[in-house]
Amino acid sequence: MTVIVRDFRTEDAGAVVRLRRICTPYVVMTEESVLFEVAHANPARKFRLLVAEEDGELIGSAHVGVAYDSTDPGQSSVTPQVHPERRGRGAGSLLLRTAEEHLAVEGATSVYSWVLDEPASLDFAEHHGYRATRPAHFQRLDLAGAVLPEPPPLPPGFELRTAADFADDPRPLFEADAEATSDEPSDIGTDFDDYEDWLGHTWNNPCLDRELTTVVVAGGRVVAYTLAHTDGRTRYMSGMTGTLRAFRGRGLAKHAKTASLHRARAAGRTDAYTTNDAENGPMLAINKWFGYELFAREVRHVRALA
Repeated sequence: MTVIVRDFRTEDAGAVVRLRRICTPYVVMTEESVLFEVAHANPARKFRLLVAEEDGELIGSAHVGVAYDSTDPGQSSVTPQVHPERRGRGAGSLLLRTAEEHLAVEGATSVYSWVLDEPASLDFAEHHGYRATRPAHFQRLDLAGAVLPEPPPLPPGFELRTAADFADDPRPLFEADAEATSDEPSDIGTDFDDYEDWLGHTWNNPCLDRELTTVVVAGGRVVAYTLAHTDGRTRYMSGMTGTLRAFRGRGLAKHAKTASLHRARAAGRTDAYTTNDAENGPMLAINKWFGYELFAREVRHVRALA
């Protein structure tokens, strides 16, 4: 049996989605979103979607790219995924080596990777020279059976709207997302100021559900929001949730997320997922209030390229 690594082809989309749902069931992905990412990645990202085949069957994949919007040049990322029943055949190592070689050619000096918090995956990362930096918690909410809390009334002067209300001009949502994201704990700092790029990878993402993405508006300005990603069927995943600095401490993000979850359930979504940096105490507390339970852990790792 022979394992090879090659670049993604259009006809691989279904197999990539099936693989990812097995390896990381808490990530929302569709065939359309896979094709979109490949076709519309920012050229500066030097993006490649690698796949591993064993005798013609797709058994692994890796999203590879340079952090072109980082405030620290030379940062990059790759996260190989291999079917649990096909590990130990060299597919993960071959994916990783191919990715690192590509990133080195493109000028990367450091490679970050998310690693499942399980002995085999952690050992694999350590064996290949990666060291742990920070953990993340993935949580699940049984949206079909959960007793969702009702939000208290919004303060005077604030109102709930959806991203669909900003279809003609989403810039107010971009501005809120840019400020809130810049305060998120992260190994890779981001220079978040390119509106056109944000339109390309956030606003136009096929998984972004604009009817479920909920914002809090005051004086015509988006002051808090929660992005909602869905697979168009049963899965719902919270994207970025944030509040402008001047409006924090009023529970506005909780309002937005509560409204989004209620509408998601009404739309037939049954499984809600979210992820938080293990050091993001405020959002961990909010998700616990909703009834989210720990589903999986990942640990960010990094390796310096010679």
